[in-house]
Amino acid sequence: MKFAYRFSGLLGTVYRRGNLNFTRDGSCLISPVGNRISLFDLKNNKCETFPLATRHNIVCVGLSPDGSLAILVDEEGAALLVSVIGKSVIHQFHFHKPVHSVSFSPDGKRFVITKDNVALMYHAPGKKREFNAFVLDKTYYGPYDETTCIDWTDDSKCFAIGSKDMSTWVFGAERWANLIYYSLGGHKDVIVACFFEENSLDLYTVSRDGALCVWQCDTELDDLKPMPPKEARQKNRVKDDDGFLEEPKGEEIHGKANPNEQEMREKVKYTRVAKYFFNKEGDFNNLTSAAYHKKTHLLVTGFASGIFHLHELPDFNLIHSLSISDQRIASISINSTGDWIAFGCSGLGQLLVWEWQSESYVLKQQGHFNSMVSLAYSPDGQYIVTGGEDGKVKVWNTSSSFCFVTFTDHSSGVTAVTFTSSGYVILSASLDGTVRAFDLHRYRNFRTFTSPRPSQFSCLAVDSSGEIVSAGSQDSFEIFIWSMQSGRLLDVLSGHEGPISSLSFNPMKCVLASGSWDKTVKLWDMLDSWRTKETLMLNSDVLVVAFRPDGKELAVASLNGQITFWDHENAVQVGSIEGRHDLQMGRKELDKITAKQSAKGKSFTTLCYSADGQSILAGGLSKFVCIYNVKEQILMKKFEISCNFSLDAMEEYLDRRKMTEFGSMALIDEGTGDEDGVAIPLPGGLLIYSLDAGLIFDPFELDIDVTPSNIRKKLHQKEYTVAIVMALKLNEKKLIQEVIEAIPGNEVDVVCSSLPDLYVEKVLEFLASAFEISCHLEFYLIWAHKLLMLHGQKLKTRSQKLLPVIQFLQKSIQRHFEDVSKLYVLLYFKV
Repeated sequence: MKFAYRFSGLLGTVYRRGNLNFTRDGSCLISPVGNRISLFDLKNNKCETFPLATRHNIVCVGLSPDGSLAILVDEEGAALLVSVIGKSVIHQFHFHKPVHSVSFSPDGKRFVITKDNVALMYHAPGKKREFNAFVLDKTYYGPYDETTCIDWTDDSKCFAIGSKDMSTWVFGAERWANLIYYSLGGHKDVIVACFFEENSLDLYTVSRDGALCVWQCDTELDDLKPMPPKEARQKNRVKDDDGFLEEPKGEEIHGKANPNEQEMREKVKYTRVAKYFFNKEGDFNNLTSAAYHKKTHLLVTGFASGIFHLHELPDFNLIHSLSISDQRIASISINSTGDWIAFGCSGLGQLLVWEWQSESYVLKQQGHFNSMVSLAYSPDGQYIVTGGEDGKVKVWNTSSSFCFVTFTDHSSGVTAVTFTSSGYVILSASLDGTVRAFDLHRYRNFRTFTSPRPSQFSCLAVDSSGEIVSAGSQDSFEIFIWSMQSGRLLDVLSGHEGPISSLSFNPMKCVLASGSWDKTVKLWDMLDSWRTKETLMLNSDVLVVAFRPDGKELAVASLNGQITFWDHENAVQVGSIEGRHDLQMGRKELDKITAKQSAKGKSFTTLCYSADGQSILAGGLSKFVCIYNVKEQILMKKFEISCNFSLDAMEEYLDRRKMTEFGSMALIDEGTGDEDGVAIPLPGGLLIYSLDAGLIFDPFELDIDVTPSNIRKKLHQKEYTVAIVMALKLNEKKLIQEVIEAIPGNEVDVVCSSLPDLYVEKVLEFLASAFEISCHLEFYLIWAHKLLMLHGQKLKTRSQKLLPVIQFLQKSIQRHFEDVSKLYVLLYFKV
């Protein structure tokens, strides 16, 4: 079996750090999430994460004016030039030092990045093919401390940069005879943002202590005079002393902090005409971010306390003030129309889009604050439920990637979550000593299961009927059994001598398997008063147990890194996989031993069978996930789920660049002097992968007569069954779609009835994928209905093998059903 997986989506966290950007039309928002970026389509209520990643967390994003290109810069200064349309990497570049901000000019011909105390202006990549997409044009010097922000004039003639030295500098993209570069003061704290007025050189500067300075310029943009032509500067490559070629460094431009009166004669002059102060409630309420919409003169400022203000400039009239969080607002962005304002709060991983005129939320998403501990798919694959250490249970829509409900009933960390077979009830176990049942119809906690004496529940399982709920305790070593209907405790199972680590119900029989740290797996018979049916002895602590979908095999992962397979009916081990070496652990910065030695003590912490039971998915505390063939007991595929080196234990060896004479830099406590405070680890993220059938040409029973021209010929001769069989043999999706959509609706019944059994599965598989993108909803529903009605009995005999296809089809139809239902409700109330 061939595995070709592609990255499909990112759930669980929506924002980490960095600046937010609205697209040109203002309907989509680009948000950096760790080392990836997500595109939120606010009108269609969907989210898509680009299938690309940087090597460290992204700190700044620059979007071109036409919205086709984006520059992503990570913590180390490595940059990716990305096509937003194609969602692919075009060029890679390294600025060698951390970059603070990046901004394209409004005409799209240049972009400026700030690092250290300099600003670098590059020629922006054009539409023609270029050997080097980033060509340095000019380097600007002036500030004494690190630069913080950039803003351009509307005609791209000048740009302003703010600095931590409390000064703001105005530079020209070209050399202007009457523009001398000098600093604008007036502030007593770090410059957070600077903004030009529309079609003007007038400037607003905002500092961290909540001060706003209004600067008026005595010169209009059209009155800037070009510098007279000088002798051509040598900008070609030059040789250094050793004869090696050096890259051109561009023109160097130095500003003056305090130019004299003679130098300022007949030059552009700035005058501070006003200074305003925001409401301040102490140091904790520092101004942390700001955005300005030039057409509507709307200034939005965010503070460390989670409050934001809306002011109208230049009169500084307060329009609105609202608290949206109890954490600092890290980034603000306003869309092109000025209606929507996006806020990013890095402390809680919040992303909000607010429509200020109607005072309503367009988008309100938040990931888990701490690590994500457990997850489960709904039976139809439509939803994913996640539980985190923050005590929250979140339900995500796999199609839109949005969280649509959050349950906050638990008072401690959630350890396990699962769906019942109906898909409308979610169960969660927690360290607070409760198991809770949530209703997805009314979004409420309708049942709470507790034990006679307080226990911390570490695992959870529900039987195939959804009537019996079980949870294992990690402190009393007992298993508790409840009735879903009544909520009554039915039984307490004792026998294990260590914490219960995992529970799993047999999907076909009334048998519960429990794994424990006492190196045993016990099988409990539900029909025989929960007596122990078998006890399986292992060589190491049991971490997780999982039944095969047909219930005939049990997989057990233990602390020694082994996965063992058991015929539980006869209590016989039928196979084992030594998976310890496949985990390939990294070395944490504070580890005293090497990654190779550390891996010897690692193991798999989760197992999941494929729907057909032929493969098993295994994961642990590693950046790799492994897929094994159960029958052959060999590794089929191992893929890396993250390349983010901002996370700990990603590298196999310690980075010598982080080593000092006193040891690792990770041991040095840098305190909370910077604006970000103590570094918070990346909140738990959920990556979704899907089988990528489009990458492989995989013909089916192909012979020499099966060609596109012959298929179209048969179609023209109205031999529809022959045409569709030939198209399925060639297995080209577009050709199959062309054939199926060319068959008249009144012929569908005849074609479906005469279709060979071997090809029914192929047609169903195509229909499931077609529902995702096609607008011919009724036509494809007719096909699905006829195939299932005519071939249902025969398909039932192969249900285990066809389960993934049927679930895929069900998921696609269910999504359309929900969309049409919402549309009907809207039309009903409108009428």
